[in-house]
Parts: sequence; C-alpha cells; structure tokens
Amino acid sequence: MRATVKNGIGIFSPQGFLDGNNSGAFLSIEDIEATLHLNIDMLLVSLKKVVFFNRNGLDTFVKMFAKMRNKSSTVTVGFCDYDKKKYEAIIKFYEKDINFSLFKTQEIAALFSSSFQNQNKNVLLYSDDKSQRAAMAIELHDYGHNPIIAQSFQEFKEKASNESAYDAIIDSSYLGQMGQKIATRVTGNAIIYTVSSFLDAEIGNSFNIAYHQNSLNVGFRLFIFDAYKVVSMNIHALNFFSRLSSSAAEYNATICFAGLTFEKIPLSFKETMEDAGIMFFDQMDDILQNKELLDELGASSAAAAKNIRTLNKVTVTELPHFIEATVATIEMMTNSEASKERAEIHDIRIENKEGMIASSIGFYGGIDGMVILVFPKEIAKKACELLMGEATDDMEQVLDSLAELVNIVGGKIKSLLYDHNVRVDITLPRTYKDIDALLEVAQERKGVQVDLKFDNDKFLFFLTR
Repeated sequence: MRATVKNGIGIFSPQGFLDGNNSGAFLSIEDIEATLHLNIDMLLVSLKKVVFFNRNGLDTFVKMFAKMRNKSSTVTVGFCDYDKKKYEAIIKFYEKDINFSLFKTQEIAALFSSSFQNQNKNVLLYSDDKSQRAAMAIELHDYGHNPIIAQSFQEFKEKASNESAYDAIIDSSYLGQMGQKIATRVTGNAIIYTVSSFLDAEIGNSFNIAYHQNSLNVGFRLFIFDAYKVVSMNIHALNFFSRLSSSAAEYNATICFAGLTFEKIPLSFKETMEDAGIMFFDQMDDILQNKELLDELGASSAAAAKNIRTLNKVTVTELPHFIEATVATIEMMTNSEASKERAEIHDIRIENKEGMIASSIGFYGGIDGMVILVFPKEIAKKACELLMGEATDDMEQVLDSLAELVNIVGGKIKSLLYDHNVRVDITLPRTYKDIDALLEVAQERKGVQVDLKFDNDKFLFFLTR
C-alpha cells in the first residue's frame, strides 16, 4: 500500500480489519521507505474504510509515524477520517503518550497544513481538554485562520447548530505532544489528582511521583485529591499518603482530600493523616470557593535549600530548542519580532517588576529542570484575547490565558526535544501575578537568563533546575 499525495498531504487508506495480524499486509518496509522520501508536510492514515481496529493494529502505523518524525521534524503525522467511537478508542489506547495528531476529517487536517494557509477561514472549535483548545486556536491563527473557541460543550452545540456561520467546525481532534493530561490546574494554582475505588499498595505504583516532585520544584504548593469515588483504603495507601505529605512539608506544600468519607475507613487513619499534615474537606467547593484559604495554601514559598539543584551542561546544551519554542510561540501570538539583548548565567534578575507577571513550567525525563518566563501584562492580555475571543482586564482570566500560552510553549519544547531524541514530560504551568512570589521560589537557583524584546516589550527567559 502506497500513500497518495495531494497538496502536500500524504494519505494511507487501509481497509477492513486492523488487528495486528494483518497490518503488515497493508504496510510493508518498502512502503515506509517510500514514504520517508515523500516531499510532504503531513502524513495521515485514513480510518474511513477500517471496520475494526485494536492497538496492535494501529501500532504498525504509529511506528511509521516515529520514523517519519525522525526524518523530518516539520511533518505532522496522525490519523484522520473517524467517528467519535474510534476517536475515543485511540485516545484510550495511547492516552499516556500521544505523539501523533488526530483530525476528524481530511478537511480539518488541511486547516493545519502549510499548503492551505492564509485562507482566513472562520473555524469553530471545541475540545473538552482546555489545553487542546488553546493549542488548536494558536495553530489555526498561525496558519492564517480565524478560530472561534467554544468554552463549553453546550456553547459548542449551540454555535454548531448554525453551520452556515462557519467555514469549518472542529471537534474530536487532537494535536499530538501539545500539553500534559496528568492533572488539572484550577484557580489558585492548585493541582487536583483524581483517585477512586479501593486504595491499596498499587497507589504507590500508579501515582506519578516524578510529575509530583517536579510540580513542587516548579512552585506548586497545594495538591488536592478528588476522593469522591474512593470506597476505602488499607494501611499501604495510608502510609503512602503520609509519606507524600511529609515530603511536601519540605517545600511548605499542603496535601488535601476532598469528598473522602470514613464509612469504611477507620477513623484512626484520618487521625494519622492529619498528624502528617493532610487536610480534609467535605466538598471541593469548600476549598476552591474560599479564595482567602486558597491563596493562603497555594501561596509561593521557598523550597528547602537541599532541594535546589545545580544547572548542568546537558540541560544547557538544549537551550536553543527552549528559546526556539518560546520565541516562535510569542512572536506569532503578538505579531511582533523578537530580538535578543543578552544571555548570561546567574541567578534570576528582574530589573523592573512593575507591570510584569510570570509563569514557570517543569520538564523531566531525559533531562530535567524548569523554565521561567516573565511577561509584560500586555502580552498576556493579547493571548487572552485570542484564546477567549475577547479582550479582558480580569487578572484571573489573564493568568489562566498565560498558563495556557506557557503550556503550549512547554508542548513545543517537548516536541522539539523529542525530534532530537530527548524525551521529556512536562508539568502544568504555575503562574505568578506577584513577581516577589516568583523570586521566593527561584531564589538561589543559578540558570541561563536570556533578556529578549518583542518590539518594545521586554521579556525574560530563565532556564534552571
């Protein structure tokens, strides 16, 4: 089976069953080699004529995607032409590591292709993943289209009912490597983890401790476990959460549980967890709607000195990829051109804090560390206008938009590093409306500081561990 090529997009069109036993009949080594030499900017597998597939059946194509990406990092790879059931199956198969994109139709895929850019299409889009909504909006804007973001599924249904108002409508689509789905950031810079069923020793294996540790390093200080669906727990889970809280205390961080009942859990467990510093709330809103408490628990605080790590040569070597991802995203968002003023190695230094806000995002895996970005508020406001469809002076909304923008930067960093055989995962962004709060977390950390200007707006990039 050879790919058909039209307008810079290569399409494979397998038929029937893809179950791993017959995938080789659809795709040979010769087919893959031929594909590697195609002059295309997008390579997709159409599932229109596929009756059934499982993960084994798709893996043959996913491996081909990896080879294509290794040949050319600019080529978009993924699947297209599927219904909602197929989309949900693919997401479930690869939810922990989706390194490819998903486009509901070939027409939707074309909107993200350089072969069809600058056509100024009005595009309605929705995803239940907020980061994906932001990523798609930014990409569409970059390709010269006008994205209209539905902030809820209800809003999407209402707007989509008027099909004639839009040139294209996007849902059930996904841009690969564009964010992190491990946890959800909420107002107040809290991270929420969801746990359910019976908690036992397995929690220690399933919980991503590396992600959690890097979130602490980035500056998150409040972690909430959504425990409404927890039935019970045993001594192994109790010991795990007690250790987790004791470790968090080194960063002055707080662990909370919301919705956990003790009908089938000994009250002595609660007492032990409270002694370890864990807090309990009957309802999630008891903490999320209490802004004063939320600000107090989520406030920045310096990590213990022993947790500060030294910047190493391996991380500094990848600096150009970090700068490339950052500059490309912000140039596009602000329609401005970046210029570098200076780059030096020292602790973070911010000459003028007035009118500035900041965000940090962590990365870990092949290399580990943290990127800190310090923005003029006006840049964040421009991002907010694109991502929400309207201008606002509401600082909470501006910070939310800043977090989405930095999440996209993190996704691009992850993708660029992947193209150079460095695999990393990223944390969610931590935002700071107060620069002094950022400095408290970043104190005594040496790193590479790059001072940039976007037209007349000063901008600071800081890479550290």
